Parts: sequence; structure tokens; C-alpha cells
Amino acid sequence: MPPVIRYYKFLLILLSLALSGCTMPGMFTMAGPAVSSIDGPVLVVAAADATATPTPFQPLPPTPTWLPTMTALPPTLPPPTPTSLPRGWADFPGPSAPPSIAVSPPVGLLPQAIGQVNILLLGSDQRPGDGGFRTDTILLLSLNPKLETASLTSFPRDLYVYIPGWTTQRINTAQAHGGFETTAMTFEYNFGVRLDHFVMINFWSFVQVIDSLGGVDVQVAVGLSDHRDGYGNYYVPPGTNHMDGETALWYVRSRYSTSDFERTRRQQEVLQATFVKLLSLNGIKRAPDLYKIYKDNVTTDLKFSDVASLVPLAAKMSDTSLIQHYLIGRQQVTGWVTPTGAQVLLPNREAILPIIKQAINSP
Repeated sequence: MPPVIRYYKFLLILLSLALSGCTMPGMFTMAGPAVSSIDGPVLVVAAADATATPTPFQPLPPTPTWLPTMTALPPTLPPPTPTSLPRGWADFPGPSAPPSIAVSPPVGLLPQAIGQVNILLLGSDQRPGDGGFRTDTILLLSLNPKLETASLTSFPRDLYVYIPGWTTQRINTAQAHGGFETTAMTFEYNFGVRLDHFVMINFWSFVQVIDSLGGVDVQVAVGLSDHRDGYGNYYVPPGTNHMDGETALWYVRSRYSTSDFERTRRQQEVLQATFVKLLSLNGIKRAPDLYKIYKDNVTTDLKFSDVASLVPLAAKMSDTSLIQHYLIGRQQVTGWVTPTGAQVLLPNREAILPIIKQAINSP
């Protein structure tokens, strides 16, 4: 593989680095709820022994309802075509465990622009030999070389969706349960998006890459104050902050004083900073070291033949204004407590689908 092509393939793969560890100056342009602008630092001090609260609200749960009988099919589904009819119950595997809430029918495949490529970027806490990992960072990278567009859409880890062939569960459990095939079916069923490829990276690889780059300059939209092991209460002010790998990882994973929605904003902030650094001269100089980390720690189905057509667009991404940012936020979900007491987020399809359509250039 020619060195230049290999490096741009690497850049596309490394877009996922912010997932596991991971807005720009001012605010992101997002479809969905705007990120609040706050004057001055945000000082929220969490106790050292505080415990995480996945969702900051606990509405009363609706009565759990069993799903209508569905015909279980083999997990391998034929790839949808632009002219295919809307996919229904019979096109997806039925549940193997009783869902805790009524399951809506599948969305049906959304039309999208010709040449669109959808890559799911996953940040995993997986350790060697660990089969129980979760992908707590989930970003949809949508690229269209013909239109010269790129978008990133963040999905909260606590979205409670139907995972075909299994049951209703948090979306961050799909990859560990059935691999990319199950994750892809989950996205098509619930959001109407066909996923072409995936990239998954672990926490420690993210730290190595950031440090190999000499750190990144993150444009922090809203100051963060939270507990950090070894530091006590740690504060990051608004504005430009230089972060090493451990600090960047703490910044994106911090959860005691903020919600999952703020986490997704911070992930995109660090992703933006990482990509800018990778496209800089410093990033190019360090390409051999970074490429080795990628090969050892990134799990992906992307091949050279998949990436070749995306290389020109990757080169143009140095102009970060080309990248549109979207977020599934508070206005697109409803908080719910499952019968077992878990706090989750129920997706509001009517609010989510317009965002997805913008992100994937759907007519």
C-alpha cells in the first residue's frame, strides 16, 4: 500500500480515537438541543466517594408489555438496496428474552445520497480476554465523497432499544452481545441507518496515541469540575486546554458531575482536536508510531479497497468546517426506569429521525 494512501487510511481509522477517550471554539452546530452557553467557569464539586448516576432523572415507568410473536430468522440478513421495500418484523430476528417494554416496529431503511458511506466509531472498555465489555462511546461517521460532506452523530450509551435476536437493552451492549452484525441490525431496526463499516478502539490505545502526538489542544465549550483519581477535584476551564492522553481520557469519561449528554459533547471536542493534530505536520511525523498502535489495538472491517475512494475527502477534512456535528440529546429521549431499577433513555423516533436524515444526506 503506498505510504500516503496508508496514512490517510490511518487518519480515517483514527477518527475513532475520541470514542474511547475522548467543541470547537464556541459551540458546535448541532441538530437537536443546543449546548448551553455559560458565562464563567462551572464549579460543581463531587464528593470523593460519589457514585455515578447514569441518568439524572427517574420518571415513573410505563407498564412493561410483551412483544408480539415474531418469526426468528438466521442472524445473517441480505444487504438492503436503495430500491428495497421497507423492512418489517419478518426481516429481523425475534427476541430470545422477554423485552421489558413494548417494542415498536422497525423504522425501515432511510433513503440516502448516492456514494454515502456510514462508519460506526466505537469506544470500548474491553480488556484482553474480556467478553463483557461495553461501547460507552458511539459515533456515526457519515462520509460522502461525491458531495464532499462529513458528519458525526453522537448516540448516548443509555439509549434503550430493541437489539434484534436478543431483547430490549442499552445500545452500548449490542457489540459485545453479537458483534458488528448485531450492532448493524440494531441501527437499521431503530434508526433506519445502514452501517457499512465499524471501527472500535480501547481506552489505553487512545491514551498512547494522544501522548505520541505530544497532547492535543481541546477547545472546551463549558468548564468541567469533577473528581479525578490522584488529583481530588480537578477543574478544566472553558477555552483552549492542552491535554495529555490521561487528561483527555478523564475529560471525556468524567461522569460524577455531568450527564451522558455532556459526555457526548466532550467526546466530539476531543475528537475534533485529535483529528486536527493528526493532520498537522506533527501528526504526519509520528505516523509510523501511530500506525503501529492502530494495528495492535483497533478492531475494524475496513480494508484498503474500502478506504481508497475516501482518501481525497479525508485530505479535505483539515478544513474542519466541512464536518457537521449532530447529537441525540435531551429533546430526543425520555428518561425511564426499567422494572429492575436501571435508569435508561427511551428514544423518541419522531424527534430522532430528522437528525439522522440530515446526518446521512437523506432526501
